[in-house]
Amino acid sequence: MSLRFDEAKAAQTAALILSLRGGRMHYLKLIKLLYLVDRAALLRWGVPVTTDRYASMDDGPVVSNIYDLMVKDVPKRVWAQLISSPTTTFEVELLVQGTPPDDRLSPAEEKLIREIYKEFGYRNRWQLRNYVHTLPEWKNPHGSSFPIRISAILKAGGEDDDEIRATLRELRLIAAGEEAFPGV
Repeated sequence: MSLRFDEAKAAQTAALILSLRGGRMHYLKLIKLLYLVDRAALLRWGVPVTTDRYASMDDGPVVSNIYDLMVKDVPKRVWAQLISSPTTTFEVELLVQGTPPDDRLSPAEEKLIREIYKEFGYRNRWQLRNYVHTLPEWKNPHGSSFPIRISAILKAGGEDDDEIRATLRELRLIAAGEEAFPGV
């Protein structure tokens, strides 16, 4: 079960974080902040903001599709309109002037993104990496990577088995709806 990745929503989430930081950030820090946004959304509402998948990598949990958009040569429909490729110093930059688009984000999601940035945005990339290494769902892959399941995030956040099953059931229904109505 996985939700359909919404590149536009993921790009708008990243763009909001970048705008809060003044338009530039090391991509590792951005990836960690995006993971923390999704983790908080899952624990608060049972639904992630970016609709991404998660993986344990050496530098901690990552949002997989977003990681690929940042560092791999994959097709980018919306991402490249809002966010640059990493520079030689591994920073990404917001490509739009003024307020970035946010029509894919709800007011509650925007508020959560701002909360996560306020709580963690002052940390540098290494401090964030060290912090996410303490999260129970992350396991050291020793040079490899492997998936982090949503159930592991929920369990690590203190959800009981009944709550986890209910959340996963809801996410499966959302995924089934996305499959039945792909253009919506």
